[in-house]
Amino acid sequence: MRVGFIGLGVMGFPMAGHLADAGFDVGVYNRTAVRAERWLAEHAGRRADTPRQAALGAEVVCCCVGNDDDVRSVLYGESGALAGMERGAVLIDHTTASATLARELAAACKERDIGFVDAPVSGGEAGAVNGQLTVMAGGSEKDFARVEHVFACYAKAARLLGSSGSGQLAKMVNQVCIAGVLQGLAEGLHLARRVGLDAEAVVDVIANGAAQSWQMDNRSSTMLEGRFDFGFAVDWMRKDLGIALDEARQCGARLPLTALVDQFYGDVQAAGGGRMDTSSLITRLEATLINPVSDDPSV
Repeated sequence: MRVGFIGLGVMGFPMAGHLADAGFDVGVYNRTAVRAERWLAEHAGRRADTPRQAALGAEVVCCCVGNDDDVRSVLYGESGALAGMERGAVLIDHTTASATLARELAAACKERDIGFVDAPVSGGEAGAVNGQLTVMAGGSEKDFARVEHVFACYAKAARLLGSSGSGQLAKMVNQVCIAGVLQGLAEGLHLARRVGLDAEAVVDVIANGAAQSWQMDNRSSTMLEGRFDFGFAVDWMRKDLGIALDEARQCGARLPLTALVDQFYGDVQAAGGGRMDTSSLITRLEATLINPVSDDPSV
């Protein structure tokens, strides 16, 4: 089966690699050509000079880029992937983007008799490398069924949640939940230190109770060590939370905590931490990167 993969970033690079390792005939495109050359040094496949070239002859085309504008730039136009896709092929968008864009792409694909699934992922770089991602999908049951075996190459779970846009809406929920948990974990670790407790010992105990979370299991130790040069960048989390907050305004949902944590991430960005892992929220509490925005201990 021939697959086109567009976008070889932190997530796309290993995802495309899993497809190649599974025996798919993979053609890759990346805006920075050196990244594609590096991928080809590690995996069997073909490098395309344009998104359209990557899509030619492919039964499935995967896109994993940065934001709505990036998606449009690689899919539309004479050199875009849609121009190279054949009738009956399926486009999968793994980008975390807006539900509005997902519906737009679904309509554009329908006009061309191309299937479409919006399929943002969760699990971070480690999940992509280990093939343990979670896929949240939107689209028709027919299109989803046709690409489940593709998802199986790099995901431990994939679920269709509704019509086009549903995958992106579910990813918004995912990011809202992560942001709130990380802020709570940051404040808890900060409090433990301030009152003189051994924070690592506290985590060992409470991780066996109701406070346990993926973030606690995987990020508490690095937060205490002050290591943030890995993982999911603050810049990308702010992009994702911005999408969620925009959607909330449109539908009338109230997300006060999310809006507050988004501002806290803005503090980290302003101090030069935009590329640090999202667990770097603790830095604004402990002044390891920036000073707290207020002397009020409740802030």
